Amino acid sequence: MDLRAIGESFIAWLQGLGLPEGWVLLINWLLGALIILGIALLLALALIWLERKLAGRIQDRLGPNRVGPFGLIQPIADALKLLTKEDITPADADRITFNLAPVIAVFHVLMLFVVIPFADEVVGANINVGVLYLMAFGALGAMAMLMAGWASRNKYALLGGFRVVAQLFSYEIPIALVMMIPVLLVGSMNLNDIVRGQGSLFGLGWFVWVLPAAFALYFVAALAEGERAPFDLLEAESEIVAGYNIEYSAMKFAWFYLAFFLNTWILSAVATTLFLGGWQGPFVDQIPALGVVYFFAKTLFMFFLFAWVRATFPRLRIDQMMAFCWKVLVPMGLALLLGSAIIAKMGAEMALPNLVTGSLLLILNVVILLVTLSLLGRYTRTLQATQNKRLFTPELPRL
Repeated sequence: MDLRAIGESFIAWLQGLGLPEGWVLLINWLLGALIILGIALLLALALIWLERKLAGRIQDRLGPNRVGPFGLIQPIADALKLLTKEDITPADADRITFNLAPVIAVFHVLMLFVVIPFADEVVGANINVGVLYLMAFGALGAMAMLMAGWASRNKYALLGGFRVVAQLFSYEIPIALVMMIPVLLVGSMNLNDIVRGQGSLFGLGWFVWVLPAAFALYFVAALAEGERAPFDLLEAESEIVAGYNIEYSAMKFAWFYLAFFLNTWILSAVATTLFLGGWQGPFVDQIPALGVVYFFAKTLFMFFLFAWVRATFPRLRIDQMMAFCWKVLVPMGLALLLGSAIIAKMGAEMALPNLVTGSLLLILNVVILLVTLSLLGRYTRTLQATQNKRLFTPELPRL
């Protein structure tokens, strides 16, 4: 199924009705936007229910169980509750920026849906710079949160905005580094080309098998980009109450909540596309519709991992989070990118078989991962010993 071909057929049908060219394009664009919006809203409702159920299971609770069978209608009830609440704008707030921030938060996520390939040629816009597009529009989410924190005229919201700049912009660097590795190996920024480059029998060609360290780095950095525990310091209740969205209520708060879950889905979908073979799977060539099933199954698995970590790990301190990014993830990402570039160049120049190139990439990833874990463990033990020394060494009285 090619969405572009379907769109062209629809445009031809509208032109056959005698409509002007401008109206035809406008109707086509509006219909595409409504389809993406509908898919996003349905996904958000399902993901909210799924994560709340999973968190309840992990924490020995039932989770949503009152509204509808198994609590399936609970997200709709919550949305109706937010619709009936009073929409309050602080008197001192910058009204235009304050009202625009939640709209941009949702808009940037919807724009990311456009380039995600759900199956072979099942993509809204099959552009040749898909990875660059993801990096560019992914940064808009941080801008929306910064706008919300600044426009609220609240000290806690402003502190949350400062943390947005520190955390999200910092963790975009290791994510960008690791996203460039599949681009180097495939030789294209087109997401469909990257998925096709991982095609092999029963998933043996997926990049996760030869780039385990890169996949682990992406997953950890994506936790921070998605405001997930243990990196959810942007809205740490015990420190800055609710962070950048403290002054938001009713549907404005719901827009941020919607963007939060959809952003996690996008991060999961990008991991599926770059490392888990995307829509590739057994018999997908014979039955193309299986591509959509494989894609959603893999993305749901990644979302499950994000939700599992969120419900399990405690929150880090802000200094620990920033040090981990700049002292661990960024050097690790640089080493992986440089090593992968050298191996890819060697493989092309020497005409090495794919098996040899993949083995070299796997060795590189394992070595870098082991070295990173070793240095991190040594640093942790040294830090713990220093803290214990300060704790148990009595301070002599001053004369």
